[in-house]
Amino acid sequence: MTIADKKPTWNPDRLDVLALARAGGELGASDPIGRYARLSDAGVPGGADHGVIWRAQAELRGEGARAVPWLHLQANAVLSLTCQRCLQAVETPLEVDRWFRFVADEATAEAEDEDSEEDVLALEPRPSLRELVEDELLMALPLVPMHEECPAPLPLPARETVVEPAEDKPSPFAALAKLKR
Repeated sequence: MTIADKKPTWNPDRLDVLALARAGGELGASDPIGRYARLSDAGVPGGADHGVIWRAQAELRGEGARAVPWLHLQANAVLSLTCQRCLQAVETPLEVDRWFRFVADEATAEAEDEDSEEDVLALEPRPSLRELVEDELLMALPLVPMHEECPAPLPLPARETVVEPAEDKPSPFAALAKLKR
């Protein structure tokens, strides 16, 4: 094998998106959920670890010097969350399927992101694909995780006990009524 035959290896933790797009390359991995600290913290401790599976594919759109790098990110994971009805663990599938357009720097990304429909990210500093995957999966978390049908019957609400006023005590307002006459 010659040097020309050797495929480049890409570092997902500090990705050169432009080079990956020029090569029409793609990356993917199946990582344990523990590798994503914020995502692990969002789940129930001791929940099942189904892992995080992700794939990123880059391409250039446009021609010549006007070509713009785009990244298609797909990711999925199953996270054990707390059901807000029965307070038991509920396995919650998370999915991400997004496109990102890349620009030269943070200032350009910030300026263009407000006016564009697509998500705009900066080429520099080089992004971490794993951080992007984690951010997107965190945004995919449901606001209120719940079972479709809870496995155990829900506890009944506590009954309110109404205290009846004692009849032998005179009302303070009755005394005011007598004064008014």
